[in-house]
Amino acid sequence: MTYELPPAWDGRVNSLGFAKPPAETRVVAAMSGGVDSSVVAALLKAQGYDVIGITLQLYDHGAAIEKKGACCAGQDIHDARNVSDQIGIPHYVLDYESKFREQVMEDFADTYLAGSTPIPCIRCNQTVKFSDLLKTAKDLGADCLATGHYIRREEGEAGAELHRAADASRDQSYFLFATTTEQLDYLRFPLGGMPKTEVRELAEHFNLPVASKPDSQDICFVPTGSYANVVEKLRPGSGRGGEIVHLDGRVLGEHNGVIHYTIGQRRGLGVATGDPLFVVKIDAPNRRVIVGPREALMTSGLLLEELNWIGNGSLEEAANAGAPVLVRVRSTRPPVPAKLGWSDDVPVIWFDEPEEGVARGQAAVMYDPEGSTRILGGGFILKAIPADERVVAA
Repeated sequence: MTYELPPAWDGRVNSLGFAKPPAETRVVAAMSGGVDSSVVAALLKAQGYDVIGITLQLYDHGAAIEKKGACCAGQDIHDARNVSDQIGIPHYVLDYESKFREQVMEDFADTYLAGSTPIPCIRCNQTVKFSDLLKTAKDLGADCLATGHYIRREEGEAGAELHRAADASRDQSYFLFATTTEQLDYLRFPLGGMPKTEVRELAEHFNLPVASKPDSQDICFVPTGSYANVVEKLRPGSGRGGEIVHLDGRVLGEHNGVIHYTIGQRRGLGVATGDPLFVVKIDAPNRRVIVGPREALMTSGLLLEELNWIGNGSLEEAANAGAPVLVRVRSTRPPVPAKLGWSDDVPVIWFDEPEEGVARGQAAVMYDPEGSTRILGGGFILKAIPADERVVAA
């Protein structure tokens, strides 16, 4: 069957930007079995590219086959194969289970046990997908690796830049801040300029078997939605209980494991003092959950680790100059004004106005403050500086 673009299609799929015909351009399409990555493969095939589909098996799919909204296992691999057969491209399944367990799942468990809040989707993009899979694509002689992420790659004066998706409701920039300049040179994101509704329409136009498939939800290796159960399985005995302690030192009760709590949590604490209480700190070594009033959640600054800078110039230049940035501390929050700097030789972000409920282990993603959609980079939160403990940046 020959696949053609819709007659009314207006060319909003990002150009792959190669100075040679599509037929001479080999593209590896990362295919998770979902509608987005399937549409990417079909679009590139319709444009005449030499497309190879690759699906990663990331974890034991036996327990996940019945889970709706999962990815990279069981039924999803079957769906990716069906799409590839239908559009006429070769398809390979690579067993990355051991790498995924070591680089993503083990890190997830250890981060929780340390009292931090991990984001495994970022680790997966950072390691398995944009490192291991990218290398495989190069080994296959591909000119680029194309994914179904909602983010844009644009050519700037100094090279490729990363920009937020045109559809703000689908933007995945928070989960892709760790993309390096070198990786960005090789990656392509064909859906970055399109709304999800149009992607669905294209899936129907191409008559893809996944056209009506639900989007993936939550973390792929958490089939029940319980993070604590996964941590307990990976680290038996990690659910040991301890004390729930007020900031003023009062012991208010007991808990059944710090892995059940996150910064900013209010519900399910099982203690009461007459005033609303929130989790403000997790003391993992001593198995204590610290609670306090809402104002104790206010944060004036963030110390960062593993900071990836993809803005103009160097990180040192930007931090030394106290460069203004917009910062997003959760995927569901809008970016807020801040400044980049140093604190004892550690990169730090100072908010113009205090932020609430920021947890160690989460990501802080930086954007251009001048009204553009460009992503400047980001890092993982090493420490949140309480609003009443702000120190002068070094």
